[in-house]
Amino acid sequence: MDRQKHTPRRTLAAVAVLVVPFAAACGSEEAGGGSGAAEAERPVTGVRWSVDSVTVDGATHRAPDGAHLTLGEDGRATGSYGCNLFEARVRTDGDRVRLMDPETTLRACDEQVMKGESAVSRALAAGELKSDVEGDRLTLTTASGDTVRLSEAQDSPLHGTRWNVTTPDGAGRAHLTFDKKRGAVSGNLGCNQVNADATVRDGHITLGVPSLTRMMCEDSLMDAEKALTKLFNGTATYAVDADALTLTSENGTEVRAVAAR
Repeated sequence: MDRQKHTPRRTLAAVAVLVVPFAAACGSEEAGGGSGAAEAERPVTGVRWSVDSVTVDGATHRAPDGAHLTLGEDGRATGSYGCNLFEARVRTDGDRVRLMDPETTLRACDEQVMKGESAVSRALAAGELKSDVEGDRLTLTTASGDTVRLSEAQDSPLHGTRWNVTTPDGAGRAHLTFDKKRGAVSGNLGCNQVNADATVRDGHITLGVPSLTRMMCEDSLMDAEKALTKLFNGTATYAVDADALTLTSENGTEVRAVAAR
C-alpha cells in the first residue's frame, strides 16, 4: 500500500499471543517433531477498527464514511459514529464486550449520514456484545442478533483518495482529491469547485492560488468555504491516520477529512 503517513500512529499495535499447549503424555508430539503450537489469537483491543456495516432488525446499513472504533487496553473506547465522535468505558471478558456511559459530540450532518450514525450508535449501545475476529475482520453481535461488521483500519493513500471534509463545521459536501501525477488538488469547498497546484514533500503540502467557480450559497456554506480557502496559497503540514486526514496551515487553519469509501 502506498502509505503517506508521516506521524506515528496513535493506535496501539496489535500483539499476537502465542499459546503453547502442555504435553498431555509421552509421545503426544506431532510427527516430524512439531510442537503443536496453537495459532496465535488475534486481540480485539488496541486495534483501530473501521465500521463497515450494521445490520439492525434484519436490515443492513452501510456505515457512514469515517465511522470507527478503538477498544483501548486502558478501559476506554473511542471512535466516531460517522458524524459525531464518542468516548465510553469498555469492559472486555473473553469474547464479550460492553460499552458503557458513552459521551458524544453534538454535531449535525446531512440526513443520510445521521441515519447511518443512528444505526451504528444503537447497535454499539445494545448491552453485551459477542466479538468474533477472523483475520483483519471483527463482528460484534448483540443479544438480539443485530451485528456490527468492522475491519482493521489501514492508512488510506493521500493521493487518489477523495477526502470528505468534516471540519470546519458546516463544510457540507466539501471534498478534496490530490493528484500525484499532475501535482494538483481539486474538489469542492462546500459551495464552489476548486483547483490548485499541490506539491507534497516531507510531510508538508504547498498549495497554490486556488481557482474557484463563483456560485453563491447559504451563509453557513460560505463561512466554511472562506475558512477552507485559508489553506491555499501557502504550506500546510499533513498527517494520515487510517482513514483520517489532518491538514494544518502555517496560519493556524486546521482541516480534517475522512476517506470516502
